[in-house]
Amino acid sequence: MAMGMFEFGTVLLLTLGLGLLLSGVFTAYFGRGKSRKVGMALTIIGVLIWIGTYMGHYEGFLGDTGFMDIVMTGLFYVGSFIIGALIALGIFLVAIMKT
Repeated sequence: MAMGMFEFGTVLLLTLGLGLLLSGVFTAYFGRGKSRKVGMALTIIGVLIWIGTYMGHYEGFLGDTGFMDIVMTGLFYVGSFIIGALIALGIFLVAIMKT
């Protein structure tokens, strides 16, 4: 599955937005004081990136590929990244525990 520059940019923005959203929710929930405010700001920025990406695609700036196709591709990449990272973490932990 080859991706063009528009799809690459869209996946990049969606992944950035998702990362900011998730880290912001985590920080806002578990943080206190200034950390909680930073978490709320990250959450808002993540949502705005998703909305901006959707609106940019809707207006035709991001190419002719379907928006949901790009979202699913992005989620596929993020999911495969997380699975790979968890496998690497598991191998690392097993190796550390054995030594």
